Amino acid sequence: MTTVTLPKEDWEGFFDRVSKVLEGEQAEIEVAGLDLGDQIETEWVQLLGITYDPKDDLVEIALAGVDHLVRHPKRVAVEEEGVLIRSVLVEDSEGHEHIVRLRAPLALPKAA
Repeated sequence: MTTVTLPKEDWEGFFDRVSKVLEGEQAEIEVAGLDLGDQIETEWVQLLGITYDPKDDLVEIALAGVDHLVRHPKRVAVEEEGVLIRSVLVEDSEGHEHIVRLRAPLALPKAA
């Protein structure tokens, strides 16, 4: 796996492109920081999209039933495995890491 840190000027376009591809994937959000420890905010729910709004300096991670906001992000890093995105890390201005882990939904076998 490779981790790539994205330049800030690429965030909006990157999230617009990957949101279309990742829609429907399952995602888990973990927030980590020295003052917080590691906390799981959501466990494996449907991802609706990720956006960056440069005007408000805000990353929005939309999941089924959850809208997770990261205000004033300082760093975005993407963990890739070949052409697959495994996770997205967004670090906020307070040094907290918001980690979005991704996995494809499991297909159930057809009923007999």
